[in-house]
Amino acid sequence: MTRRDWSLLLTLSLLWGGSFLFVELALRGLPPLTIVIGRVGVAALILGLVLWGGRFFGEKSVTSALPRRAWGAALVMGFLNNAVPFTLFALAQGRIDGALAAIVNATTPLWTVVVAHLCTADERITPAKAAGLGFGFAGVAAMTGRAGGGEALAILACLAAALSYGLAAVWGRRFRRMGVSPLATAFGQTAGATLLLAPLWLALDRPWAMPAPAAGPLLAVLAMAALSTALAYLIYFRLLASAGATNLSLVTFLIPASAALLGMAFLGEVLLPRHLLGFALIAAGLLAMDGRLMRRRARP
Repeated sequence: MTRRDWSLLLTLSLLWGGSFLFVELALRGLPPLTIVIGRVGVAALILGLVLWGGRFFGEKSVTSALPRRAWGAALVMGFLNNAVPFTLFALAQGRIDGALAAIVNATTPLWTVVVAHLCTADERITPAKAAGLGFGFAGVAAMTGRAGGGEALAILACLAAALSYGLAAVWGRRFRRMGVSPLATAFGQTAGATLLLAPLWLALDRPWAMPAPAAGPLLAVLAMAALSTALAYLIYFRLLASAGATNLSLVTFLIPASAALLGMAFLGEVLLPRHLLGFALIAAGLLAMDGRLMRRRARP
């Protein structure tokens, strides 16, 4: 990768790692569902404006970029990749720190391997992937083994969110076959998540009866939507085109570190030894599945 690619990769890890910080700040004055719909709604608006203007990806309009036949798939993608995981992480972070939530989020590639093995014919679990899964889920066990009831439930919620991301990764393959651009997919899923969450948000949070929130939580939601969602998607797809999916997967290792550093710097968060052990085992599992380290060692 070039220096520019590395810079974009580090920036992406900070943006996605920063989402856990923004959630913690937003929870100080807003309920989880309001945070999530604010995040996806504002992000959909920004991505829609980018598509409409066509400045970055050459799209002429939203309707031509995301045809009617793709909206059903976009709704499912929004459910799996935005509505479910964003809500579960927001609920979990009411009980655990963002740094720990980010570590559990690093299990997403493990779940993706399992889902792909069960749901596709071209991606089977190899011995290396099986070893990676063993390390990864041992890391989860290390983190939850001595966790209290509230923390254990929060970790399970984060695991369910990571599983939802894994399902979304496999589901999202159909957009390429349908000829839908990645950015149009990003817009479609955030818009779809907004449509799906709106009735639930109105029924449960009753925004008209909520007290006016302070500026801090509102700014955290706006930052999460603009930076950790809309801008992150733009960087992600630029980096995917320039560096490739394999190099881009390195961001999985960087997000927990970014979230931990931001949490310690701004919120005074501290990870326990079992959390660090869990992350080390998850990272070992990801390395085993990635295969680049073994290929490098095998070169003469």
